[in-house]
This record gives sequence, C-alpha cells and structure tokens, in this order.
Amino acid sequence: MNGLFGINGLLGYIVAVLLVVGLAVGLGYAAVNVQKSQATNYYKIDNQASIKMKSKENVNHYKIEQ
Repeated sequence: MNGLFGINGLLGYIVAVLLVVGLAVGLGYAAVNVQKSQATNYYKIDNQASIKMKSKENVNHYKIEQ
C-alpha cells in the first residue's frame, strides 16, 4: 500500500498539509491570546539614561504600572 494512497502518496501529502495547517492555526490562536492578555499590561522605564547595553541591572529600570 505504498502507491497512490500510501503514506508516500496522496494520503501522506494530505496528512502533512493538515499537520502544517493545524500547527499554524494553533500557534496563531496562542499568539492572539498572548496579545489579548498583554495589551493592558502597561510599564514604565525609570532613569533611561543609566541603562547599559548589556547589564543584569537593567531589570531594575522596568516597572509595571498599576
């Protein structure tokens, strides 16, 4: 059963397409949910002049507004 409707034929193609489309829909749905939850998460950056390009202390400048 490796002909036209085998896993290397039309059935395999349909399965691969459905997997890719399902993955795209799932990731798109997750992205929309993240955007909805973070849309009202406002933040403020304090003392912008003292932020270094690469520093672990940069997290101290990020404040969540409430």
